[in-house]
Amino acid sequence: MPKQMNGPKRDPAIQNELNDSLKEEVKAFLSDDDKLHLFDDLTKVNPVNTATVLKCLQARYTVDVFYTNAGCSLVAVNPFQPVCRLYSSELMNEYHAALRPQELKPHIFTVAEQTYRNVGSQIEPINQSIIVSGESGAGKTWTSRCLMKFYATVAASSASPKSNETVERIEKRVLDSNPVMEAFGNACTLRNNNSSRFGKYIQLQLNRSQHLTSASIQTFLLEKTRVAYQAPHERNFHIFYQITKGATKDERLEWNLPEGANFFWLPNSERTLEEDCFEVTREAMFHLGIDSSTQNNIFKILAGLLHLGNIQFSDSVDESQPCEPEDNAKGFVETTANLLKVSVEELLETLRIRTITAGKQQHVFKKPCSRRECETRRDCLAKVLYAKLFDWLVSVINGSICADSPVWTNFIGLLDVYGFESFPENNLEQLCINYANEKLQQHFVAHYLKAQQEDYAAEGLEWSFINYQDNQSCLDLIEGSPVSIFSLLNEECRLNRSSNASQFQTRIENALSPNQCISRDKFSKKPNFVVSHYAGKVCYQVEGMVEKNKDPVPLELLQLLKNSQDCLLQKFFPMTEKSQNDTKTQNRTTVVTVVSKFKGSLESLMQILHSTAPHYIRCIKPNADCKAMTFKKEEVLNQLEACGIVETISISAAGFPIRISFQSFIERYRVLGKPRTSTSVSDENVFSSAEIKRGLAPTADKDEALRFVIQDILQKVTVGHSAVSLKQTETKLNKPSMYCGKTKVFLTNSMLEQLEARRAAVLSESAFCIQCCWRRFKQRKLSKQSWSATIIQAGVRAWLAKKHFQRMRRAATLIKHAWRKWQARMAALAAKELDYTEENLHSCILGATISLSPRPLEKMWPLSAIIQFWPLGLVLSTAPLAVGGFRRDLSRLACLKIPHRTNGYTMKSTLFSCGVTSIRALPQGSVKFHCKKSPLPHANISPHTQACTITGFNQILLDKKKLLTT
Repeated sequence: MPKQMNGPKRDPAIQNELNDSLKEEVKAFLSDDDKLHLFDDLTKVNPVNTATVLKCLQARYTVDVFYTNAGCSLVAVNPFQPVCRLYSSELMNEYHAALRPQELKPHIFTVAEQTYRNVGSQIEPINQSIIVSGESGAGKTWTSRCLMKFYATVAASSASPKSNETVERIEKRVLDSNPVMEAFGNACTLRNNNSSRFGKYIQLQLNRSQHLTSASIQTFLLEKTRVAYQAPHERNFHIFYQITKGATKDERLEWNLPEGANFFWLPNSERTLEEDCFEVTREAMFHLGIDSSTQNNIFKILAGLLHLGNIQFSDSVDESQPCEPEDNAKGFVETTANLLKVSVEELLETLRIRTITAGKQQHVFKKPCSRRECETRRDCLAKVLYAKLFDWLVSVINGSICADSPVWTNFIGLLDVYGFESFPENNLEQLCINYANEKLQQHFVAHYLKAQQEDYAAEGLEWSFINYQDNQSCLDLIEGSPVSIFSLLNEECRLNRSSNASQFQTRIENALSPNQCISRDKFSKKPNFVVSHYAGKVCYQVEGMVEKNKDPVPLELLQLLKNSQDCLLQKFFPMTEKSQNDTKTQNRTTVVTVVSKFKGSLESLMQILHSTAPHYIRCIKPNADCKAMTFKKEEVLNQLEACGIVETISISAAGFPIRISFQSFIERYRVLGKPRTSTSVSDENVFSSAEIKRGLAPTADKDEALRFVIQDILQKVTVGHSAVSLKQTETKLNKPSMYCGKTKVFLTNSMLEQLEARRAAVLSESAFCIQCCWRRFKQRKLSKQSWSATIIQAGVRAWLAKKHFQRMRRAATLIKHAWRKWQARMAALAAKELDYTEENLHSCILGATISLSPRPLEKMWPLSAIIQFWPLGLVLSTAPLAVGGFRRDLSRLACLKIPHRTNGYTMKSTLFSCGVTSIRALPQGSVKFHCKKSPLPHANISPHTQACTITGFNQILLDKKKLLTT
């Protein structure tokens, strides 16, 4: 394998001395076996070479430590057995909650958390990608599954119940896509029981709050030939074994899958794998929105494909007659037609007779197919149908987990592609798979090994170039221009002739012989060519490669599927204009080959990867037999050398993993510099980012201004740690921790952590200051509002009190006027009644005299309370009721205290020997009353023993105080 030598050549004698000293250092390092497993980061190994790296990985693997940092990548060694609590939810939360996950033990969760925080930091490039690479069986699928579970766990939202419910729904569907995709796209191979037979790039899309809002899946190159052909000791896709083993009795009867039935396309069905769980797949499909009836249609189609594989044809005696199916295959023809809901006659005609259109008049001819051609058409029908089914499933999954672009802002991509493959017989599928791995390896080389060292040289850093393995020559051999393996394959497909394997092999050798990465296996009798990949040499068989690249689909097969009565097949193959299809198929220049489609999809994937910040996880397969806890040095060493782990460690140990442009550095860390008022640089020398982007600032002045600002920032951050110079800063180990180049700032991880910590502290202080000012402003505003409210309330209350007082005053005035009016009216009525009584007395009682016994003034009632006569109404109401006639009149006169002379005698009543007090209330105070019976109801007797001769109505209303004093 050619290597790109970038370092200067040394004298052989000096080189021998260096090798001797290196061997001594290696021996000294490996002598202490007890401490080898403690190296979490292989950049700390000294010296760094394949022996020391391999020994450290083996020591860590022995003590059940399977993850090790290797500079910019993570090495994951497959244990081939379940490990307790290695991927638990508690461990996910621990890595997510850690302030510095890098200080914890190396894990895939460290890489996942780093990408998640990078999205939140908004450092360009914001979008992240994790590239999981390794050989088949190294654990890539499991790693991708755990990464998806981690993101689905930590990116859950707790802001609101509605958003949390949405995130849980997306999380559930993203996780449920795994078993569905693995069931329909994975298979058991010689090297792996759950090998991905397609590539996928999963985008986990996040909103501005870093909550998982949606996802999307992009697939590459499904190995659809596996449906109709399985290599020895390999199996078909998992889903076929799931439906034959997990179907119920009723479903077996409906799908015509009796127990113990043999199918040609279902080899090694006696093996039972963990992936053969049918219920998990059905439940996941249900969660993805595929209902039971649609699932039943899908499984009917799959059962129809199994029966289709059992249709075998016998050779025809006459070439003009089509081949007849074998006797035991006629039942499978009817079953296949029933399950696919097509006509039996149309199915047989499509498989056995080929339609040819020739001439300008488009004459149609029908030609019987040979036995081999019939089997080829049968296999083509199965491949087309399964590929459509797989693409439809991917679209359904994307429809259930996708969202519009405004909903999400950034994404984290997970790339899980098939690993590097080398089988006893390799064809076009293996060539495309290994080509994809070559592209990913070239991306790694270009991004880390090559680009970093070239950056160091361009920025003026004193750098000793490290040799690395460059696979660009291998990529030129496969996809280069103007001549490559792919171009020769496409050219062969465009020729209107049958391909010849020997001739094609000769063309490859003649056209590509100058490339050192191609050769031929001279000991093989079959036409072949050997490609030296980065992971090793692979021998490819030329036979059948051109036909697979053409991937022709006869029109009769498509028309057969379009005529199906199955609703799902009608979605897969909708009816279109026949003339348009004919025109497209007849124009051979528009035919897109398999390698062209795969190359185009891979190029689009590489564009996405180049626009994101990549993170690499290198999965290592410790042994080819997939045995638990078995570490074979030779196999591990080959994988380490192939993927360039040692070179990566060397460059990471000596270089700077963080490279930031001046502009991006200042935009992010300008808050760490001195305030504008205290800096010695004038405002004219410091340009805004907008001016820099528009190119308005002069280049020289711009560089000097930016350099000064960067120096100021670095001085403030590293104060108390180490002295900072304009060129570079050195740590205690004399290893540069930062370097200011011509246009970029180079940093180590430790220095970046210091910058981020200082930035977080400054932002926290600023946020605290802003919060204090805001709270002070809010408090002052609140106090002013409270004072204003108090003034308003006082005014309102005063106005309300004034209005209430005025209302009460008006009411009191009205009451007083009414009371006085009533008093005057009562007084007038009393006076009128008294006057009327006097007149009656003078007219009715002639000669009556009223004599008052002279009494002392102090023993009399108050003068203001004495009147001459009783009110007549009061006298009448208080007269005795038990007597009548003359006695009643006497009683009335006696009540009036008037002496009555009849026949010379005087009559007095002894019923009232004293005056009458108030009838309204009892007197209050410590006063003793000597009460006697009164003619008035509820009246009290005056305490005086001497009664007045004549009393009046006002005596009843006497004041109590005046009454009591007397």
